Amino acid sequence: MSLYTLISASVVVILAIFFSLPLLNPTYWLSLNLKSWWWIPIPSSSLSSSPLIADLVVRNGVIYTSDEALPFADSMAIRNGRILRLGNSSFVQELAGDGTEELDLGGKVVVPGFIDSHVHLIYAGLQMARVELHGVNKKDEFVRKIKEAVRNAKEGSWILGGGWNNDLWGGELPLASWIDDITPYNPVWLNRMDGHMGLANSVALKLSGISNLTKDPEGGTIVRTVDGEPTGLLIDSAMKLLLPYIPEDTVNERREALVRATNHALMRGVTTVVDFGRYYPGVSAELSWEDFSDVYQWADASEKMMIRVCLFFPMETWLRLLDLIEEMGRAISQWIYLGGVKAFADGSLGSNSALFHEPYADEPHNYGLQVTESEILYNMTMASEKSGLQVAIHAIGDRANDLILDIYESVVSTNGMRDRRFRIEHAQHLAAGAAARFGRQGIVASVQPLHLLGDADSATKKLGTARAQKESYLFRSLLASNAPLAFGSDWPVVDINPLGGIKTAMKRIPPGWDVAWIPSECLTLNDALKAHTISAARACFLDNDLGSLSPGKLADFVILSTDSWDDFAAEGSASVEATYVSGVRAYP
Repeated sequence: MSLYTLISASVVVILAIFFSLPLLNPTYWLSLNLKSWWWIPIPSSSLSSSPLIADLVVRNGVIYTSDEALPFADSMAIRNGRILRLGNSSFVQELAGDGTEELDLGGKVVVPGFIDSHVHLIYAGLQMARVELHGVNKKDEFVRKIKEAVRNAKEGSWILGGGWNNDLWGGELPLASWIDDITPYNPVWLNRMDGHMGLANSVALKLSGISNLTKDPEGGTIVRTVDGEPTGLLIDSAMKLLLPYIPEDTVNERREALVRATNHALMRGVTTVVDFGRYYPGVSAELSWEDFSDVYQWADASEKMMIRVCLFFPMETWLRLLDLIEEMGRAISQWIYLGGVKAFADGSLGSNSALFHEPYADEPHNYGLQVTESEILYNMTMASEKSGLQVAIHAIGDRANDLILDIYESVVSTNGMRDRRFRIEHAQHLAAGAAARFGRQGIVASVQPLHLLGDADSATKKLGTARAQKESYLFRSLLASNAPLAFGSDWPVVDINPLGGIKTAMKRIPPGWDVAWIPSECLTLNDALKAHTISAARACFLDNDLGSLSPGKLADFVILSTDSWDDFAAEGSASVEATYVSGVRAYP
């Protein structure tokens, strides 16, 4: 930077402070002629005497860019799927010509396409066609839904579904006996909403050979009666005793699931997902690889991809991923990016299998489950990291998070410093000092705001009020410690809904509550939007192309229902009117 540039920029900042210019107010930015802003880098092609002609000009809106150099604009020009120019209408209109499509926003707010940092995309699409138990709050309704599914099923076929949350009907866990009488000829498997517990009926238990003589596998639990008989509930790795007996989903079913899930995600304004595949404790690692070859590569080759995916694979298959990257590169196309590897440290709060330093308040002898042994986690992380793969590890309980922070710290001390962007998926409950460690070590906290709506009551019950208030969903503390924060949904655990997640991160008011749960951890709209856009892109090494509306980046954006930035910032309420991917309307 020249001395002249440095002095000029300093003068601008001093004048802005002196005259109290509202730099974070979009109306201020939109009133300026950006062509004269020599301190903001503009591609030379945009300033040439014969500029390129845009395919699309979007104008007359409040365009939030997620780019600190230019937070707001009212117009942008797009060519070949990338942003050519942003600024005020007259500046951008220079790039309009014969054949340029023009879109008048009518003052509506536009944001970058949302990035959901944690989904199970194909699994979510499959679940959309199965028994839907999300939101069921009565035992009778639970049973009625299964009875209805049996009525429409062939004798002997599996009844599959999920999404149930026992906290919604008072906490009592379901039992095989609830549904045995209505499913005498059909095996049943119903996942809990978090994917770390499921209910089998007696037909399914018998088919899979699970009895009072079956031992609990490492990292899993067969829930039993006081007499030692299985109740039908299997937790974490215990699910592997049953899952192999469920017929595999066909290739066509999985391809249809991708289309179904993609359309739903685009409806919610999501243009990129970080997909962790059909991989849960007890599930075969092969499923993620089968989906890659049978579904994603097929969709890409046949030009059916409509959403960008960053794929993570089971960490035990890290060498296979390394070979694939060496063969094909990380970016297989504009749609498919090979992200890294994932492992599990513990289970979930709802299944009482998240790993804590202190026991559960409602189970005084239970500290949770460590799903993968520490030595195995360390060795796989070390090998994956040495090979240049990004590592993400699931950790929900405070002890699990401390365990992974220790492992990451040890790997860095051995292998030296570099830009790794280690991730912890969920980072839901953090012991004292852990949030600061995230920032100090530069660990990405990949969190799910919508989960707190269902956990506020159950965390208090399972951990006690003091622990729950002190260590749950510490979004503001993580940001204050300079930890990278990325938002996601964990769909189908909860619905994919970035605008709902953003509002939840701002307000933190669970259903039935009048006040925020841990209000000191509420975020601003700006912080929450960045966690679903530019910060989410950085968290998976996609920030060169995605996450903000800046010249040269892919033109993925969402038009919102609101035309008031101030109302959006105050209430966090808006809906998706349209979603564009590479400058092309993808929804509706």
